Order: sequence, then C-alpha cells, then structure tokens
Amino acid sequence: MNLIPATIITGFLGSGKTTLLKRVLTEAHGQKIAVIENEFGEENIDSDILVNDTTEQIIQMSNGCICCSIREDLRATLHSLAEKKRKGELNFDRVVIETTGLADPGPVAQTFFMDDEIAETYALDAILTLVDAKHANQQLNDRQEARRQIGFADQIFISKSDLVAKDEVDALVHRLKHMNPRAPQQAVHFGEVPIASVFDLKGFNLNAKLDIDPDFLKAEEEHHHHHDHAHGEHCDHPSHAHEGHGHHHVHDDDVKSFVFRSDRKFSPEKLEDFLGAIVNIYGPRMLRYKGVLNMQGTDRKVIFQGVHQLMGSDLGPQWGPKEKRTSKMVFIGIDLPKDIFVQGLEQSLI
Repeated sequence: MNLIPATIITGFLGSGKTTLLKRVLTEAHGQKIAVIENEFGEENIDSDILVNDTTEQIIQMSNGCICCSIREDLRATLHSLAEKKRKGELNFDRVVIETTGLADPGPVAQTFFMDDEIAETYALDAILTLVDAKHANQQLNDRQEARRQIGFADQIFISKSDLVAKDEVDALVHRLKHMNPRAPQQAVHFGEVPIASVFDLKGFNLNAKLDIDPDFLKAEEEHHHHHDHAHGEHCDHPSHAHEGHGHHHVHDDDVKSFVFRSDRKFSPEKLEDFLGAIVNIYGPRMLRYKGVLNMQGTDRKVIFQGVHQLMGSDLGPQWGPKEKRTSKMVFIGIDLPKDIFVQGLEQSLI
C-alpha cells in the first residue's frame, strides 16, 4: 500500500484554518479526505460547519490541549483510520489534521516519526500555517505558540491582508521571512487557495528541493539581543512559557533562523558527534532544521533534517559535474545560540 499523505493545518485563533479547510473539502479535486480535528471544549462548532457541506470523515477530539494529551489520541486515531481503510470500511486518499489555534505543531509532527506503524502507513507531507495579517504582530509579540507555528511551517498563508495597509503586510512578510526563511508565503482571500499550494508539497521529503534562501539575511544587521528563556531547555509545552513579552520589537522574536554555509567537506564522525550533542542540549528549542551537506566519503549529497530531538539523514542525488559543492543548513528555533552552532559546525569540517 502506498503511504497515505498527511497535512497539518495550524495557525493562531481566528487565522482562517476552518475557512481554508472548508474550501479544500468542497473543491472538486476528486480526492477523498479524512479530517482529524482538535478544538477546545465539548462542543465542536467547526465540525458542524464542515459536516454540512461534505461527506468526509470528521474525527472529533475534544480533549483539551493538543500539546500534552493528543499525541496518544492522534496515534490511536491514525491507527484506527488506517485499520478501517485496510478493511474497506473507510475509503480516503489523504488525511488533514487541523490543530487548535493554541497548539504547538511539534508533537503532532513527531507522531509521524515516533511510531513505527504510523511511519510505515503515513507520510507527513507538510505543515501549513495560517497568519491573520490584522492581528499577527500582537500575537507574535505575545504568544510563543504563534511564533512556534511560524517556525514549523513548510508553507505560510497570510489571511485578512485586505484589512491592513500594504506597508504593514510588507513588514509582516519581512518579519515572517526572518523567522522562517524556508517557508514560501502566499496571501489568501477567504481560503481561496489552489490545491497545488496545499497538497503534495513534500515539505518533509528528505530528497525534496530545499528552499533555503541564500540572501535572506544579507540586508539585515545582526543586532539581536538573545535572552535565554530557561523554560525552553526543560519543557516543550508552550503554556509553560512566559506569556507577556509585550516588548518584542519586530526583529527581536525568540523564534529565529540562521543559515550555515561552507565549501569545505564535513567529517561524518565529527558532524554526527556535534549534532548529537546540540540536539541533546537544545532539542526542545530546535523547531525545524534541514540541510544539504557535502560529506567526505561520498559523491552524493547528504540530505538531513529534524524536528526537535528527532533527526534523520539520507543520501540524495549525485553532485553535478559543474555544481559547486556547498553545504547549506538552516536552523529555526527558540533563542538558539548561533555562535555555539557555527563554531561547532566549523570544527566539524575537514
């Protein structure tokens, strides 16, 4: 059986997730989609909106916080869906998971890698993050969950951009790009998005083209003040974070990204030791990291990526005869000490 593609839709409260989902479910794309929802409270209003228009399966999980408790529920639900599909009781082509607006998508993404049976049944395609242009700056200033949702994104959709001035939208685009340079951004109007921008993005495919923008920091001055929020080292749960950082300036978000490049080859042993050490220490704060590596001992590209403490690598295509063998890595995380990372990576080169 081919792997069943899965898409995670995330975004802060009111950003338009349900509107986008409703649009996707009602479009005539010929695919049967199983929807897994998580919202707070016993009454699930979204499913009423969705169910009226479609014959899709709505799996309700009204169990509170997705970050702590849904991991087991989500696994059970994914197992159950796969079992019903195998028995012919349910027919669907793909799964869409809509998270609550207060969720950290990390544990949801990890579910697809931590459970062997799920990993052998499903392929996590991409995390889509919706951003409400009107309220985004305040949400990003005040709520770590909103910043994490940007950090995890493979594709960012900006909603309600018609409600704010163009220069405000431009400033938001710039801010989001600084937080996550590898996620393309697209303005959406009432969820009207072509299916090609939603499905089969292969954001988690190890051999997918890496959208690392080499120029994303060129025009920036590196004037960030790093504050070490100790909670990030021990705890992954956004609700345990300090909620009131109302004083963040546009480029003082705790979710930041940086790119490392080198034309020298990596030593596999040194790099493995270093990455193992930093994941052990900073794993909960490392949201997404990804790279194409020029490694000693092989003429093929080494593709690596990770989510929190989960890291994997794979051999990619051969380097082209005239292609410059440059390693490129992007790290997206919460208050990551760039100098420590860069120094360790430099020391892992031959």
